[in-house]
Amino acid sequence: MLDDEPEAALAHARAARRIAPRIAAVREALGLAAYHNGEWQSTIAELRTYHRLTGRQTHLAVIADAERALGRPERAIDIYRTAERSKLAPEEAVELLIVAAGARGDLGQRDAAVAMLQVRELTSASREPWVARLRYAYAESLLAAGRRDEAREWFARSADIDDELTTDAAERLLDLDGVVLDDVDVAFEDETDDQEGVLDVDEDLDEDEDLDEDEDLDEDEDLDEDLDDEMDVVEEEDDDLAEAEALEEEDEVEDRDSGVVASRDTDRGGETGERGPNGREDDNR
Repeated sequence: MLDDEPEAALAHARAARRIAPRIAAVREALGLAAYHNGEWQSTIAELRTYHRLTGRQTHLAVIADAERALGRPERAIDIYRTAERSKLAPEEAVELLIVAAGARGDLGQRDAAVAMLQVRELTSASREPWVARLRYAYAESLLAAGRRDEAREWFARSADIDDELTTDAAERLLDLDGVVLDDVDVAFEDETDDQEGVLDVDEDLDEDEDLDEDEDLDEDEDLDEDLDDEMDVVEEEDDDLAEAEALEEEDEVEDRDSGVVASRDTDRGGETGERGPNGREDDNR
């Protein structure tokens, strides 16, 4: 959390110290968190405690830089002088050297700062980040001493090996050459305008899609209405057909009834044969 939320990191480290104050890693974490938050006295106290607990000299450069921040560059130089460099890793020794040279510059001793940084590691073939930082510090010292052309050369040599971008050597080099990167802002504005244009087109497409959907809905409603009308017509035709069939059935019934009555009358006329003179039926009926 040191890079993104240093205050939260410091709060966690303080909580850890309350729980385990004699753990070296806890005191180291608190010292580094204090350094990132500009609490210089706490930085010095915690990292010195870490060194006593471990017997190491890992963070001498951080302690010396905190002394510089407190306005005590002489103490930073004394830390460099008294350090056991044989116990330091190459990057730790170089970082302490850079801080000490910066302390010389704080005292106005610019030529002495340049001389301090003229070590064999300056021309190392290594591409480690600490080599790029050493060259950058040397270029800064040269520039502060008024040696602009030499400073430009070493800013360029720092940028050549700064693969991890631990410095802004490339930007400093452009500044020395008078190059202004206004085109970057213009290109960004153009890109923003293009994005806004794309958004406008997308909005227009969305509106067209909404209109198409509304038209489709209207067409569906019209189709539904037409279907309803056709169904009404079909139902009316079915009703008329049913009425016609009912009338035909009634006519057939009436015709059948009329035929039955007529046949009955015919049967009555001939069912006894001839009648006698007295009006009685013949015995041989």
